[in-house]
Amino acid sequence: MSDVKRISWGKPRKPTDADRDALRAELLARARAVRADGWATHRDEWPDGQIATVAYLLGDTDVLAELEESEGTVLSRYAAELFGFHGGRKDIEAGLVGTQAWFDTVRKALGAGA
Repeated sequence: MSDVKRISWGKPRKPTDADRDALRAELLARARAVRADGWATHRDEWPDGQIATVAYLLGDTDVLAELEESEGTVLSRYAAELFGFHGGRKDIEAGLVGTQAWFDTVRKALGAGA
């Protein structure tokens, strides 16, 4: 028998405040790195989804266009990561209001240098 961990099809895990705080810290660090160093250093290091997210935070529409991303695609991708599968679906159905509000707080922290 294999030692491979079996997939659990149980109840999906709902992200905690600590999970969201860790994500916030990671995104702030990446956005600050781009501000300090420019995109060239980081474009090859990060996957396109992370680049699009940082570009969204920084308001870099040129990078979003290069990646064929938009505000809607970035927010839709993060809804479930922020609120869990069911919460993310509800936020998408509501127009991504909660996800957008969360990103607004991250953007404010970025502007304030927090």
